[in-house]
Amino acid sequence: MQPDIGGFFLPERFLFRLILACIGVLLTVWSLSGNAQDGPPPAPVEVVYAQDRAMASTTLAPGTIVSRHDAAVAAETSGRLTWVAEIGEEVAAGDVIARIDDQQLQLQLRNDQATIRRLEASLKYSNRQLERERKLASQNIAARNQLEETESRRDMTEQELIQARISREQTSLLIEKSGIRAPFAGRVVERYREAGEFLSVGGEVVRLVDTRNIEVRAQAPISVARYLHEGAIVTVRDRDREATSTVRAVIPVGDQRSRMIEVRVALDEPGWLIGAAVRVALPETEPTQVVAVPRDALILRQDAIYLFRVNGDDTVEQVAVTTGVGDGEMIEVRGDVNAGDRVVTRGGERLRPGQAVLIPDDSDQTSANGDVKLARTG
Repeated sequence: MQPDIGGFFLPERFLFRLILACIGVLLTVWSLSGNAQDGPPPAPVEVVYAQDRAMASTTLAPGTIVSRHDAAVAAETSGRLTWVAEIGEEVAAGDVIARIDDQQLQLQLRNDQATIRRLEASLKYSNRQLERERKLASQNIAARNQLEETESRRDMTEQELIQARISREQTSLLIEKSGIRAPFAGRVVERYREAGEFLSVGGEVVRLVDTRNIEVRAQAPISVARYLHEGAIVTVRDRDREATSTVRAVIPVGDQRSRMIEVRVALDEPGWLIGAAVRVALPETEPTQVVAVPRDALILRQDAIYLFRVNGDDTVEQVAVTTGVGDGEMIEVRGDVNAGDRVVTRGGERLRPGQAVLIPDDSDQTSANGDVKLARTG
C-alpha cells in the first residue's frame, strides 16, 4: 500500500530516498558546525565572579526571637472589671484594653464638686466680712483681735478649697485610669483576668506584646566578646530562612556558671515568629582578606572538592580547592582561584573539563568587589 501525503500517493521507494536525503543534510550541517569534532554542544550555565572580601571564622550561638516591648499591663485603680479585650486583638498605643466599674468614682466626683461650690461660697462671704471689719477697724470701731480672727477663718477656707480641688483632680484621674490603656501598640496575647472579677491596684489584666518591633536575644561565649561590637554584621538562621542583620547591643556582663554573655541582634525583616529558636553566626576570630565564592559553586566529591572556572574562550577548567571560613552563602576557597575569576554556580554537575559553556544574556554576575555586572554570551 502506498502512503498518502497531503492527498498524493508516493511510492515507498521514493519516500525512503527522501528520508535518507534529510538525514544526510542534518549530518552535513553537524559536521560544518564543528560540533562533531569538538564534542558536545555548549552547556547553559550561570556564573559569578570570585570575590576578595574580609571574612572571619564564626560560631553559631543559640538565640530566641523576642519582642522589644512585652508587658503585663496592670491596673492603677481598684474595682470590678466590666470588660477586657479579646485575645489576639491588635491595639494602638493609648487604646483602652480593659475597663473597671467607675460608678463609685463618679459619685465621689459629684461630692467633690459640691464641696468646692460650698467652700467657694464660704470664701466669698469671708472676703466680704473681712472687708467690712477692716473699715470698722480703721475707724476704731471694731476690735483688732476680731479682725485677725476673721482673716484666719478666711485663710483656712482658702486652703480647704485648694484641698477640695485637688481631691476632685484625683477622682477625675482615677476615673480616667479606670479605662486601662495600652502603653504601646501591640497584640493582646493573654488575659489574666476576666470581666466580673475584682481587681486590686497593681493587679495584672492582660499581656500585651509588640509583634512588629522584634529582635534576637542570643547567648554567646565570653571568648567571642572581644570580636563583637554594636553595629557588627551577623547572620541569623533558622530551619527555613536566613537574614543578615546588625548587633544592637552587647551586654558586657557574663554569667558565672555558663560563661555566656547576652547579645541583642536587630531584626527588621517581617515574618519571624516571637519565641522561635534561631542561631546567630558570631565572629570568633579577627577578619582576614580571602577569596570567596558562593557555596553553590562547589562540587563535592568523596575524595575532592572542586569548581569550574570559565576561561576567556568560554570553556571551563576544573580547579581543585579547599574551603575555609564561611559567611552566609559565601565561603572561602584556597587554590588556583583569584578574585575576578568567573566560576560556575549552576549547571556545573554536568560539565567536563574543556567543555564550552553558554552564559545567558540575562544572567547576573557579581564582580570581585561585589558590584553586579551583566554576563556575556558564550
